[in-house]
Amino acid sequence: MTRKRTGIGLEGTSESIDRSKEVLYREADVVSSAPGRADFLNTHQDYKGLPVVPVAIDLRTYLYARMTKDGYVRVTSLDLAGRGRDFREAFPARGQPVLRRRRHFGNYFRAVARVLFKEKHIEQLPSIDVTVKSEIPVAAGLASSAALEVSFVKLLDHLLGLGLSQGEIAELSFIGENREMGTGCGRLDQYGSSFGGIIELDCRPPFKVRKISSRGMILVILDSGIKHSTARIHPVRQHQINQGLRDLMKSPEVSNTLKEKLGFRYDEPRWAEITLPEIEQYLPLTNTASRKRILFTIRMQQSTMLALRILNQGQVHPTGLSFLQPEKLDRIWNSPERERVLRAIGEIMNYQHELSRDLYDLSLPRLESIRDAALQAGAYGAKISGAGLGGSLVALTDSIRLGREVIEAGLSGGANRGWVSNVAPGTRIEKTLSQTTH
Repeated sequence: MTRKRTGIGLEGTSESIDRSKEVLYREADVVSSAPGRADFLNTHQDYKGLPVVPVAIDLRTYLYARMTKDGYVRVTSLDLAGRGRDFREAFPARGQPVLRRRRHFGNYFRAVARVLFKEKHIEQLPSIDVTVKSEIPVAAGLASSAALEVSFVKLLDHLLGLGLSQGEIAELSFIGENREMGTGCGRLDQYGSSFGGIIELDCRPPFKVRKISSRGMILVILDSGIKHSTARIHPVRQHQINQGLRDLMKSPEVSNTLKEKLGFRYDEPRWAEITLPEIEQYLPLTNTASRKRILFTIRMQQSTMLALRILNQGQVHPTGLSFLQPEKLDRIWNSPERERVLRAIGEIMNYQHELSRDLYDLSLPRLESIRDAALQAGAYGAKISGAGLGGSLVALTDSIRLGREVIEAGLSGGANRGWVSNVAPGTRIEKTLSQTTH
């Protein structure tokens, strides 16, 4: 990891952080972890029921648990303590805990506990002290909250012997944040953190997951330092889509064939079946914002399906890339054959960033400056990761050396910090209770 030379956000040197982890690990009875994720392809599509493609990154959240006998679940966040914020949480191990005030960090644990009581009919949680140490920056578009939820469910699964699958861990975590906490999030973050790697997630029941080959990609994460709030972005975009859908559904000019594919709410249309030629002629019937959001949805989906075909097949075909500008096509075809797959994926990432910027209004001047610097340094592609209007960008490279050069350029372009990352594994138990007792 490379950080800005001013040391913004540092809590000591990397060596001291490593030593504190060693101490926490040695003192813990059980340790669980889960990775952050970059929003790789099909941004802002999971809540519409469309497939999304998250990629797990090397930054992880760790939960260090010690068994106790006082009948409580107690949580201490070292990261929040370092920022002078409320960092302690406690609730009884028996009975469903009540959620506290909005934005309280302990609600992530309380919400997950409530779901387990309801969905798995448990009678009591284990009595534990949990210390949280995370490498994932908060509100940076890297799924820090999902990693917290997923690692907590994984921990409880191990201690209670529930035998949960990766999909069940992801779904329980999603229910906790979406329904119990009411954030309106989709399933992208929780499934990406639970499964790890690169996955294609179908966001309609039964939420199928397909593993995707990474083709040797190395990722660069560039944190802009601008905090964002998913809960303040998603509802606005969803409302704008709903308005556009209502206008189209109520108009006598729109064909019944198209109306059968639409609906009145953002998650009702059969988006994957709608083509641009059949809907574009009717979009002037709605307002500019709604028109842009609908165009974004269809174009983003179509480009994602193309990217998945390229990754799955391991080769690039001329057909399907015509939406790219000629100079971008030239960069793909003039590159060595071994680079073409990643260069093609990079150009699709660039296209999707432009859709997010121009049709979903998710970018900011500093984000554009960081992205421009990353591309000029040689990144194959770079796009917003997460909800947008702040947070992080994810860039694609094929080597750690190039990744470091992209980070240095990104820092010069305005990023606060950056990481070079391999594609990471999903949630796991780092230390078991049996290891402690033996």
